[in-house]
Amino acid sequence: MSKYIMALDQGTTSSRTIIFDALGNIKALAQHPFTQYFPQSGWVEHDAKEIWASQIATLTEALAKSNLNATDIAAIGITNQRETTVVWDRQSGEPIARAIVWQDRRTADYCDKLKEDKAEFIRAKTGLVVDAYFSATKIKWILDNVAGARQKAKEGKLCFGTVDTWLIYNLTKGKVFVTDPSNASRTMLYNIHTLKWDDELLELFDIPASMLPEVKSSSEIYGYSATRWVDHEIPIAGIAGDQQAALFGQMCIEKGMIKNTYGTGCFLLMNTGEQAIESKNNLLTTIAWQLKGKTSYALEGGVFVGGAAVQWLRDGARMIRTAADINTLAATVEDNGGVYFVPALTGLGAPYWDQYARGAFYGISRGTTDGHIARSVLEGIAFQVYDIVKEMEKDLGEACKEIRVDGGASASDYLMQIQSDIFHFNIVRPKVIETTALGAAYLAALAVGYYESVDTIKSQWQVDRLFSPKLEQEKVKEMLHFWHKAVQSSLNWLH
Repeated sequence: MSKYIMALDQGTTSSRTIIFDALGNIKALAQHPFTQYFPQSGWVEHDAKEIWASQIATLTEALAKSNLNATDIAAIGITNQRETTVVWDRQSGEPIARAIVWQDRRTADYCDKLKEDKAEFIRAKTGLVVDAYFSATKIKWILDNVAGARQKAKEGKLCFGTVDTWLIYNLTKGKVFVTDPSNASRTMLYNIHTLKWDDELLELFDIPASMLPEVKSSSEIYGYSATRWVDHEIPIAGIAGDQQAALFGQMCIEKGMIKNTYGTGCFLLMNTGEQAIESKNNLLTTIAWQLKGKTSYALEGGVFVGGAAVQWLRDGARMIRTAADINTLAATVEDNGGVYFVPALTGLGAPYWDQYARGAFYGISRGTTDGHIARSVLEGIAFQVYDIVKEMEKDLGEACKEIRVDGGASASDYLMQIQSDIFHFNIVRPKVIETTALGAAYLAALAVGYYESVDTIKSQWQVDRLFSPKLEQEKVKEMLHFWHKAVQSSLNWLH
């Protein structure tokens, strides 16, 4: 039997391939960044062909680094930035426009109009709030604004896919056109209760059903990689959107378990089992995965700007040279000096859902240093996470006991400690923090019989470090008071 599992981890700013052994250890990793396009204020685009080129390059590089052949790989799992919308010509395979990224706000005004009388209609079917974040309004925008697109769509000549679909389509040279329920549930076109594309939603957004991929489970063999890319066919056998993949990779497989991924944004998911809990607190109800005929659901809260705030401090403010330098800079001061940062650089996500909120620093004085600024940026990320978890607790009706963390910024001991202090419970960081890729690898591995069961995987999950609360709760209450005042000011800024 092949010894390794491969995960294609296609993210917002880079494409990666990671090869794991049977114990979940990394054998090889390759990563390539790709271009971000900002053609207008609030617009964010990617070149879908560049995404594909960067992804296949990392696949080849990871195999070379590991000194493995395609025959050594039991299966490929795919995880991806969700909601990002690719539309391409069915015959030529060429994208008809740049991909519209999940962060893009160009359809915000249209969403505002939809909210007036369609918000509950859409939420009841999809579990989502009406927002430019999701794929439906992005597809509609492309059909309405790219010359000839709407006619081609009516004639069945166009394909739509989130990035997982786009990668598999290319990896199989156009033979396989699929997605899974975790990605379909992020389009605002998929009914999470009937588990089908919804005809009423397609009619609302004027999107032909012929554009949509077939929805298959999150763990099964969909097809095989074409030998143009590798010297031997490899089964493509697992798909999950990045956040759901991380939930699985963290083995949050029981009801009430929470993970938070500190990536470009911060995304918290709470497993709610086979029950789709309708949020009363502005959270999203989403499909976690579909495995062996059972659909698992989750509550989700998304922070649009997490690690991206650190990137801005590096590339925009130029206060640090590398992302890791923020920890050194934050350590030069004992506290935040009364400075609070609201990271609403692309609006505020859950639980506020205000696309017009803007990022801001509050409490700056003549005594404020770059250390205070750095500290407030890290704390701003942690405070946003706190707000979401408190709403999750209300929806579930019970208190959270711990959070499992992953993603690049989870490597920051300072950020993890302040997160524990604010919550007053443990933050658990696993030994392998590449849990998004690991989750996709696990789903693929289960499909080809690489593991006997989920219990086999669960037994190998290991803790790297436990962060326990240290800060006095009175101090935490004071910080939360000023944080929420700062948020309110940001929400009021353009209203």
